[in-house]
Amino acid sequence: MAVDNANLAALVGSRICHDLISPVGAINNGLELLGMAGSMSGPELELISDSVANANARIRFFRIAFGSAGEQQMGRAEIVSVLEDISKAGRVKYQWAPLEVCTRSEARLALLCALCLESALPYGGTIKIFCADGKWTVMGEGSKLNVDDELWARVSGGTSNAEITPALVQFALLPEAAREAERTVRLEQNLEKITLQF
Repeated sequence: MAVDNANLAALVGSRICHDLISPVGAINNGLELLGMAGSMSGPELELISDSVANANARIRFFRIAFGSAGEQQMGRAEIVSVLEDISKAGRVKYQWAPLEVCTRSEARLALLCALCLESALPYGGTIKIFCADGKWTVMGEGSKLNVDDELWARVSGGTSNAEITPALVQFALLPEAAREAERTVRLEQNLEKITLQF
């Protein structure tokens, strides 16, 4: 694999997530032991436990979305587990419909699409991910969408002067990941729904 800027960013993402998942998991295990021993209880322990669970879910999600992709297979159970955990912690609920295994590259594209959609759902909503005959659809629905047309022009590989902040890095990575996977991302939207297909 050539190490260009996009691949370098993915390798950095993989390394950070890999190195963080173990200590966060250890904290979670420690909290469970404290709970079983009865030495800590109450709202303080619950707050710490919820925060650790949220961090764990985010790291696992980001590891797929921002990490190094490839053609290795990902099972449905692994992806659904990540999305269920991330749904518990946030304002957006995720649904993964595909029953078959997929490549890590396909899962990465789907989650990058989902992160773009999440940014357009400031009041929460649902993101549904489908696949039929190798064609993927990622749909975001919510009561009020917030779409920056200049930013969203990037999604399909168009030119844009929109500033990419750390919170919006998925808009820069998605077209690069799509190009690497030899896919084209298409966008459709109306008042309450945005759909991305690749």
